[in-house]
Amino acid sequence: MTAVPLTWLYVPGDRPEVVSKALSSGADVVVVDLEDAVAQDRKEYARTATAERLAHPQPVPVHVRINALDGPLAGSDLQALEALPGVSGLRLPKVTAPQDVVRVATRRAPEEAHPLPPLHALLETALGIEHAFAIATAHPALRGIALGEADLRADLGVRGDAGLDWCRSRVVVAARAAGLAPPPQSVHPDTRDLDTLAASCAHGRALGFLGRAAIHPRQLPVIERAYLPTPEEIEEAEQIVKAAATDEGAQALPDGRFIDAAVVAAARRTLSLAGRDRP
Repeated sequence: MTAVPLTWLYVPGDRPEVVSKALSSGADVVVVDLEDAVAQDRKEYARTATAERLAHPQPVPVHVRINALDGPLAGSDLQALEALPGVSGLRLPKVTAPQDVVRVATRRAPEEAHPLPPLHALLETALGIEHAFAIATAHPALRGIALGEADLRADLGVRGDAGLDWCRSRVVVAARAAGLAPPPQSVHPDTRDLDTLAASCAHGRALGFLGRAAIHPRQLPVIERAYLPTPEEIEEAEQIVKAAATDEGAQALPDGRFIDAAVVAAARRTLSLAGRDRP
């Protein structure tokens, strides 16, 4: 069964001790951040410490968010990290156009020994949202897109949370249309308000997101609970799949619910998620 990540824990690259704790936190994916979480005067140290840590395979997948693609540090980040065995993915910040992805994906010769790690584009501006589908289909090395809501909120001048819902749906649709996995939600910045986090996750799940980025380990179980199917959803999915096994056409269940191929496919996705393997 294909592993389905639900939790993505961000940790600062200049805090090696925090990275070590994150690797045993239960997060499905650890994201070492070289960008926003690291002060300018510690960028070089963060890159060096991260490269040393990821010179060997890690117990869970580790992605690295590099520095801004239009700045002076991204090239050095890529050169130091892209061939390391402990790097499972590279997260590209503030992507605004497909050319941003293509430049990263094609910077190495195809015959080089180590393939480029999977790329994930973060859309954090109005321009990035407008180009969401073009970015999602920019290059085969791109495996996912996601929102960076803090920067997007500032770029749009949005105050209320509902003001981002159109952008959220735009990214969900673009990912699906491109054949990519559903995007994870952006981080919830309040690490102590777990009730609001749970409600926000429920809203994100309703919009079509799958999983969420976190900035503290205490957020992980809340996110996982919100995105795993409930016992009632699992029971319903089992009933649908069982009924479909006896009749492949459209049909009505004993309680009157109508099911067809699309409903059966959704039920199978629910059961797959319920029995997911850890990455």
